Amino acid sequence: MIACIIICLLSCIGLIGLVLTKPSVQIKRFTFSIYWLPAFVGALVLLFSGLLPAQEAWLGLTASGDMNPIKILSLFLALTFLSVYLDELGFFRTLAFAMLKRAQGSQKKIFFFLYALVSVLTVFTSNDVVVLTFTPFICCFCKEENISPIPYLVAEFVAANTWSMALVIGNPTNIYLASTMGITFAQYFAKMWLPTLLAGLTALGVLYLLFHKQLSKTISPLCKRAEVTDRGLLYIGVAHLSGCVLCLAISSYVQLPMWLIAVAFAFSLCVWTFVYAFSKHKIPSSGKLLGGSFRRAPWELIPFVLSMFVIVLSLQKYGVTGEIAKLLSGNEQTQIFTYGVSSFLSANIVNNIPMSVLFGGVFHAASSLSEGAIYATVVGSNLGAYLTPVGALAGIMWTGLLKNHNVEFSFVSFIKYGVLLAIPSLLSALVGLLIIL
Repeated sequence: MIACIIICLLSCIGLIGLVLTKPSVQIKRFTFSIYWLPAFVGALVLLFSGLLPAQEAWLGLTASGDMNPIKILSLFLALTFLSVYLDELGFFRTLAFAMLKRAQGSQKKIFFFLYALVSVLTVFTSNDVVVLTFTPFICCFCKEENISPIPYLVAEFVAANTWSMALVIGNPTNIYLASTMGITFAQYFAKMWLPTLLAGLTALGVLYLLFHKQLSKTISPLCKRAEVTDRGLLYIGVAHLSGCVLCLAISSYVQLPMWLIAVAFAFSLCVWTFVYAFSKHKIPSSGKLLGGSFRRAPWELIPFVLSMFVIVLSLQKYGVTGEIAKLLSGNEQTQIFTYGVSSFLSANIVNNIPMSVLFGGVFHAASSLSEGAIYATVVGSNLGAYLTPVGALAGIMWTGLLKNHNVEFSFVSFIKYGVLLAIPSLLSALVGLLIIL
């Protein structure tokens, strides 16, 4: 047991170090993040040392049911592909330019419009997709207008990691935790709409208090506009994403697994793209579109999630998750706060994805687990992104994008804004759970 814990701790320490330094490797034209490497090495050590027999690991990774990590990864990557496809066509940029034009030079209007747009798109896509698509846009827009990008970047990041709680598809951690406990799309939304709304409004209020002075200066109205590269493909992409979300919402009623629905829509999108391209004689450009969409998917999630799942299986085997469950025991009201706060803090030690995998094991080890504890952990896994860049994959990507665009935003600044925003937002969300449960 001690050897297992030591290996897991070293893996987590290494993970934090690589998340903060953001190393990557470049192979020809492709750049790959390697923050997942400590978790991968830790998993290999556990397997080759015999601390976790390979057969047990294989049974855990290929288990029947929704908890299967391969199915969860398939669901998230398929949804990401559907969203990135639209971004490759210029859909999100077109929406953003239309919003900026309506603001007529008022930074306060731009601020509120941006927060609203990011919030809506996050609900129906995911926080990671929104961070990937809007961060470069904000950096370039603010550089062109010669204004500070910090208010808009912080607002975007907070909105993306708050409203991602609304639907189960908004964050890979939502997908994992809901799948682990057999929670359907509809059941999830019925419990999470109020905590998300309260946290989102609270965060917006705090953001405005922090930045209203910087936003008082007017700028010249935006005259530029973005163009969609191909309207036919845009209609196909929007139809597939909308249809996928709708089918996911009714999946529990038609007895179809969510991962299968998402993968089917992603495959269908590829087929329809080639059919359209063949009819319009645009096969090279459509192939480039699909290739770009595939390349931008977060493939590094695969070794990361599978490695962390192996680590958690070893912790379950030696009773560590059971001991954590005992520490977090109590009635439902107590568990909402113990699970909510502990998951929020744990996400900033090991990242929210491995934290969710760990807490999935804690759920199954708990002698008495309340419904509130599960949803409180969902809250912590999303809002944990506020506090440090370690807290979520979105934070890792966001800080990396800022570095690429020469935007200075230190680790201390991240924590400063994070503390001011996280505490009231977390409390609001947990109070919302108390009300709705």
